Amino acid sequence: MRVSVPSYHEFIWPTLEVLRAQGGSATNAELLSLVPQSMGLSEAVQEVPHGDGPMSEVAYRLHWARSYLKKDGAATNSERGVWSLTDKGRRMSLAQAQELRRRVRSLGRKPSRAKTDEESDEAGIEPETIDEALGWKDELLGAMRRMPPAAFERLCQQLLREAGFTRVEVTGRLGDGGIDGLGVLRVNLLSFQVLFQCKRYTDAVGPGTVRDFRGAMIGRADKGLILTTGRFTANAIGEALCDLMKDLRLGVKVEMVERVTIEAERLEGF
Repeated sequence: MRVSVPSYHEFIWPTLEVLRAQGGSATNAELLSLVPQSMGLSEAVQEVPHGDGPMSEVAYRLHWARSYLKKDGAATNSERGVWSLTDKGRRMSLAQAQELRRRVRSLGRKPSRAKTDEESDEAGIEPETIDEALGWKDELLGAMRRMPPAAFERLCQQLLREAGFTRVEVTGRLGDGGIDGLGVLRVNLLSFQVLFQCKRYTDAVGPGTVRDFRGAMIGRADKGLILTTGRFTANAIGEALCDLMKDLRLGVKVEMVERVTIEAERLEGF
């Protein structure tokens, strides 16, 4: 049975409501969790994948809703993935939110050929407002999925070391409950032995995999990590592994370009 996902513009008003409920700001992860919840979307709807990538269709359409809010001047986002309402967003009514799509589309170029409603809407957004994760993360995930299993395990081993783990070992063996290795994480005065599992998945990691992993941990460690190129559930962000590799500059080169914009209207308020 085909599961229907609401169109992206149906996420605009719920996103505004969630941002207001959260005091005017929220992270991408919080929005991905709270907006579908406020809309009453079932788990089956939230787990529909977007194409072949790790992103869910709900996450993809929520991304477009945020982009439209930004283009309309109702919300802004920081480099740390925090979205916040502007004065316009705080004052926006339901009727104004329902007209937002039309306002933003009128700013963009008209499509040169017949397109679907979703394609036409995307044409109204400037490329720089689209989360760059839709490009580089897919490329990075594809490269990792093409790696041999042993190579991917070694990559995860280095990734954990870069993230602060010590004594990281790859121990993957058949019949070991899916455990691929272990490491020690020190937090202030405490040290934890953490078991990890590496999954080069395209789709979501199912509950059975998590249950088996948890069972294999009994008596061996209190904490575990599953590193995957896929997704977990609707409340998890599938590309989290990409973000971690980007932050640690592991297989990812980041070039920063400074762009200074004067916000004269803000200065006038002092």
